[in-house]
Parts: sequence; C-alpha cells; structure tokens
Amino acid sequence: MKVPKHIVVLRLSALGDVAMTIPVLLSLQKKFPEVKLTIVSRPFFKPLFDQLHNVSFWAAELEDTHKGFWRLRKLAKEIKTLQPDAIADLHNVLRTKVVRTFLKFSGISWASINKGRTEKKLLVNAQGNPISPLKTTHERYADVFRELGFDLKIAPPLYLQKSAMPSKVLEFIGNAPKKLIGIAPFAAFAGKIYPLEQMRETLDLLEASGEYQIVLFGGGEAEHQKLETLSKGLKTVSNSATFFSLEEELSLISNLDLMVSMDSANGHLAAMFGIPVLTLWGITHPFAGFIPFHQPMENQLLSDRAKYPLIPTSVYGNKCPQGYENAIQTIAPMTIVERIRQLV
Repeated sequence: MKVPKHIVVLRLSALGDVAMTIPVLLSLQKKFPEVKLTIVSRPFFKPLFDQLHNVSFWAAELEDTHKGFWRLRKLAKEIKTLQPDAIADLHNVLRTKVVRTFLKFSGISWASINKGRTEKKLLVNAQGNPISPLKTTHERYADVFRELGFDLKIAPPLYLQKSAMPSKVLEFIGNAPKKLIGIAPFAAFAGKIYPLEQMRETLDLLEASGEYQIVLFGGGEAEHQKLETLSKGLKTVSNSATFFSLEEELSLISNLDLMVSMDSANGHLAAMFGIPVLTLWGITHPFAGFIPFHQPMENQLLSDRAKYPLIPTSVYGNKCPQGYENAIQTIAPMTIVERIRQLV
C-alpha cells in the first residue's frame, strides 16, 4: 500500500486530547520524515505543534468563520486547496464527519479513530467487578495512521524538547535551588477535582519539607481567585493562572521536575515533554485509556473503588452518581506527598 505524502490531521478539541496527538505525530515523523502534516484545529492549540518539523497549521475558526453546517463546507474547501493525499480524523465527531462528507468526492482517502465505545460502555458498567485496561488513546490515534498504511510503534523517547524560559517566566519562578513542581488541581467536572481543603493540606506538607518550589496552574479568573485563596500565606507556592500565554506556560511546564494533575489537560501537556506526571483519579479511571503518555501505573493515585464500586462512573467524568461527589477525597494528602518524594 502506497502511503500518503501529505496528511491533513483533524483534531478540533479538547486541549488534553490534542496534546495526546504529539507522541503519535513524533513517531510518524521519526519513521517517515518525508511526510508532510497539516494540523487542523482551534487556533489556541497552535503552540503545541511548534516543535514538529514538516508541519503546518490550519486554524479551524469554529466560533466564527467555520461555525455551523454550511460554514464547515468552507473549511472543507480550504482543506481541498491544500491538496492532501489523506485525512486522518483523530476526532470523529459530527463536525469532522461533515468535513469528510464534503470531501467525499475529492479523491482524498481518509481514516478515522475508533473510540472503542462498546468496550468503554462495558467498563463504566462494571458495577464493582474486576476491570482491565483498554487500548490507550495514543494507540487509537496510531491506528488511524496504520489504516492509512503506516507501520507505527508508539514507544519512547517521543517527547518535545525542553524550552528556554522567557524572562517573564524566569522572573516568576525566581532562582530558588529547589525541585520545581507543578500542581493543577482543577478539571472539567467536579467529580475529578481534588478538594481544595485537602490540596491546601498537601501544600502545607510540601512547604514544611523545604524541598520544593510549587507552581499552581489553572485557567480563567474564577480558578485564579481560588488558587489565590489556596496559596495564601505559603512562601514557596506561586499562582500562574491567567498570568502566561500558552507558549509561556508550555515553556514553564517543560522545565518542571514533576506535574501533579487531575484527569485533565495539564498532565498531558507535561507528558509531551517527558515530565513525570502524578495523576489523581476521582470518578474516572486510567483503564479507560487516558493515562498521560508513558506514565506508569505507580503514578496513578486512585480513589477507593472498594468504597465506591461504580468507578469509573463514566469515561470523561460527566456522570456522577449520588454519593460519589467525594470519592476523590479517599486519596490522602500524605499519600500524594510520599509519592512526590519518591518521584523527585
């Protein structure tokens, strides 16, 4: 089978899912450096791809220029002008299906991700019975390229390079000779968020050790204010929320010694750079396939499934049965601190 020379890669959202494409694209470029890639995604995500070679970026303006069914036709026409040989649909949602439909008679081959909905449905309906890990999202992405004819093996090292920190970032973190730890305590759904009271206890323990400098990550003014309250009175804890552009934030993340994250985007951003990631799992579970790239099970701290047997209650954390709101509280602050000490 003749492999394509120019592939348009569709992955429109969300930040963590887009970040998970990076190891796969690096693997593809390592083995097939002659293949050109055009990434079609939201403009905000462009910095994630800046280190990839032979890659261009095409902005999908989904809130404006390309919003709605007929404006997706405009996006399809724009893609056609790029003259790709193939479409790799790593999203496989209504929008990307519409784009593919408009390109149906253009002679462009395509392959789309199999999200494994059947096995994931069985996983979230296990009712406390034993569960087994499903195929990772990284491998599901790789399968799309395999279907297009590429022989891919997703194995480290497949990381972006550490970035030089701009002066704004250097001034923010200072020069303290301590291990630099990022902590991102938020997630899209409440059942995946570690309680701020317990996170404060964790921060108190870390500060008392005198070994670490801690940067808190979040997005938007509401999270910024919560992090301000969380870090109040702590000398070794800084709040980066709303302070940096994505490019600046990525440079900071690439220089961390460790990222502590919920089941959310920041863990995947750190994993792009090969940074150790400690993930706290609430009502979701790593067996659904969303572990940050090349992070061992030892780095996954799980809620007590014996006490909360319906975990995982959903794949993404958007379904939380009554009484499961506090499942993540079963991860003790001392457990987090001890694991951090082991990792750094």
